[in-house]
Amino acid sequence: MCVLIVLTSHDELGDTGRKTGFWLEELAAPYYRFAEAGWEITLASPEGGKPPLDPKSNEPDFQTEQTRRFETDAEATAALSNTARLDSISVDDFDAVFYPGGHGPLWDLAEDADSARLIETTLRQGKPLALVCHAPGVLRHTVDENGTPLVRGRDVTGFANSEEDGVALTDIVPFLVEDELKRLGGTYSKTDDWAPHVVRDGLLITGQNPASSGPAADALIELVNEASA
Repeated sequence: MCVLIVLTSHDELGDTGRKTGFWLEELAAPYYRFAEAGWEITLASPEGGKPPLDPKSNEPDFQTEQTRRFETDAEATAALSNTARLDSISVDDFDAVFYPGGHGPLWDLAEDADSARLIETTLRQGKPLALVCHAPGVLRHTVDENGTPLVRGRDVTGFANSEEDGVALTDIVPFLVEDELKRLGGTYSKTDDWAPHVVRDGLLITGQNPASSGPAADALIELVNEASA
């Protein structure tokens, strides 16, 4: 099986002067779930090359066994340093797609036409898609075959307003993931802040926060295995 992991290329946290990017745990935990399942992993980003890591995600308080493993894994870090450009990617080459979060995607992937097309094509080809934490916000401009917002009527989750308040970025981000999913007609649910919560609706899997990234990857693997059984 082949899985595409789509990362942000955006590194500016609004006009704060601080850096952002992708959240390391949300890449590392799924990466090793897929690797241990024997899947071939391809990393992509809008600009290609090395995507920006949110520096906060590599602080001691947020490190995990998987993030430390990733940081010392020569093969993984080499792949991260040379991601493919998103506009060069064909869904035909993959069995599933996974979007890690971090705040970066709210600025670039949420507005990226190549990303929207990738998401829409993935689902229309009957392939599963998973997005975690802030990444469900990337669905904001995606539509189904009838031009209806992709999340309308679907069960979804994503970074909660209370979690955004908890990191004091409610007034910094371009939009709130929870509010946007509700505005688009999604049936949004959440659990306690920072606890794992994964929602599956057909081929679409969403996870609430960093702790949900590993379980979301497990759900994606299960879905692919079901389809190929």
